[in-house]
Amino acid sequence: MKLLLLEDDQILSETLEHFLTRAGYDIDVALSMEEAEDLTYENKYDLYLLDISLPEGSGLELLEALRYAEDNTPTIFITAMRDMDSISKGFKLGAMDYIKKPFDPEELLIRLKSKFKNDILHCEDVEFDQEAQVLRKNGEIIDIGNVQFKIFTTLLVNRGNIVKKETLYECLDHTSDTALRVAITKIKQRLGINIINIRAKGYMIEKV
Repeated sequence: MKLLLLEDDQILSETLEHFLTRAGYDIDVALSMEEAEDLTYENKYDLYLLDISLPEGSGLELLEALRYAEDNTPTIFITAMRDMDSISKGFKLGAMDYIKKPFDPEELLIRLKSKFKNDILHCEDVEFDQEAQVLRKNGEIIDIGNVQFKIFTTLLVNRGNIVKKETLYECLDHTSDTALRVAITKIKQRLGINIINIRAKGYMIEKV
């Protein structure tokens, strides 16, 4: 998911950016309403995280302008306010939720996961249906064997991060560096996916 965070507190915005990026989200950060407006014109987002109280205005005003422009992107408000009128207005504008400061970033992550369940992971022309536990290539189910399946899906779920060899060894029937290299080579040939060997660390599928 691609997120836009509007938060004028630089420390909080950096903390949330780091936390959500590590959780696998693609996030842009705006420290002002003007910067947020520019980003919404230039990019397509799956979710807005908007602070209500800002030095130059309100996240409510920004959402109202976006809705007027027929931008119906789902929105969660972040606020230190206890003003129920503002919270009520946010919902009337179409906000799906709000979270009160101070909060644990883990709480925000839980809310995101509960509201946006994405059971399909994509990589090139391959998709992994996590609920059905099947791989599809060009829309058709493909069987690559249990060992290769476990290795590939482990790398895909952790896309953009290095997966240690020790973790991938657990997918093998017989643990060895040679067996792991052979399995990964077969995956690359069968699926046409670029899996990178990070010397002395592990393997990864790059994030696009």
